[in-house]
Amino acid sequence: MTIGVIVGMNSEAALLPAGTPVGAAGGVTRRVTELAERLLAEGVEGLLSFGIAGGLDPALKSGDLVVGSAVRWEGESFAADAAWASHLLAAISSARAGTIAAVGRIAATPEAKRALYQDGGAVVDMESGAMARVCAQAGKPFAVLRAVADPAGRGLPGSVFVGLAPDGSARPLAVMGALLRRPWELPGLIRVGLDSQAALAALRDAVKVVGPTLGM
Repeated sequence: MTIGVIVGMNSEAALLPAGTPVGAAGGVTRRVTELAERLLAEGVEGLLSFGIAGGLDPALKSGDLVVGSAVRWEGESFAADAAWASHLLAAISSARAGTIAAVGRIAATPEAKRALYQDGGAVVDMESGAMARVCAQAGKPFAVLRAVADPAGRGLPGSVFVGLAPDGSARPLAVMGALLRRPWELPGLIRVGLDSQAALAALRDAVKVVGPTLGM
């Protein structure tokens, strides 16, 4: 069975097994929809939302892994494929199940994260919602595997917002320009980098355990 993967960043796509059909959406909802529809049209039999996420549950720390049981998006709830989620949880002993809160804009403050947590979310990302909706409309299974980068109590500096292009590539020069205008954000940006590296390392280890089938 061929699985397609939706990520936000090329650095996440690079962790996947060679030859995996993947689309990097850069956190852009319209692009997520287009990529998900394209992958399904090309013959993949299910989609996995994969990458880093913001922590909503205060118990989660950077590098913790969450397998989505459901995705909440624009007032709707989409159930992940139960068997696929179970396989991921069985393979990745450190992972826990949780609801994915999907958003169209970065949840940048602890207050924004708290509201999503109170609505039942364990982690938040910008790809799972549109992907889940496409799968539901097409009658195809989906799963979510996310690693926490920034924990619930940590906000994100504004310079982070310009760091990702719509094709999922990094924009270091844009970040440097933002820092020149707001140099006080440097410590926060360094913290974001460390958190992201912990999350990517956890995802890399998870892929090694799950193998080329990605748990399906």
